[in-house]
Amino acid sequence: MRLIPREEKFYDLFEELAEKIDEGAKLFLEMLHNYDTFTTRLVKLKELEHEADVITHRTYEKMHKTFLTPLDREDIYALVNKMDSILDLTEAAAIRMSLYKIKAPVEALFEQAKLLNVATEKVKMIVHGLRDMKNAPMILEACVEINTIENAGDQILRTAVGQLFERETDPIELIKWKEIFERFEETLDICEDVSNIVEGIVLKNG
Repeated sequence: MRLIPREEKFYDLFEELAEKIDEGAKLFLEMLHNYDTFTTRLVKLKELEHEADVITHRTYEKMHKTFLTPLDREDIYALVNKMDSILDLTEAAAIRMSLYKIKAPVEALFEQAKLLNVATEKVKMIVHGLRDMKNAPMILEACVEINTIENAGDQILRTAVGQLFERETDPIELIKWKEIFERFEETLDICEDVSNIVEGIVLKNG
């Protein structure tokens, strides 16, 4: 059997997916800042989420059809699966805001969205860095920074939920906001999962 070269086009797919995730995070923050158009712009966020799903499934298909992949198959699967989940959860939080007819975003949500923007920028950086293991020091440093961002997100969530129980007298509103805060915090948790996967890839292949 003639051995064929490793298929390098996987990196194109990883990078394309990372771009969609970052675009989605930026769009969500813009939607908060322009809340009067939130519902109409939600359509664009849904489109981005669908485009990310397509990239994810293209990667799975390519993985099953490719003899030699540039990374271990389990790492490719874990990476794109977690990356796709970031945009899934961003969209899920936005949909709930629309369904629950949230009148206006609160400061804690702005803080969460700003952190997600920083985190997805870092995710994009480390994913682009995977093409060349000479980028290992930069990637590992950025992975630590993503962990720090996630810790900051945990603190925002704890503070926001604590204030919610102190100030909100309507139990329905409390339940709505608690779910939105927690759902959005999951996006930062998944960013950290992505960084852990990338860190493992670097340590394994560096």
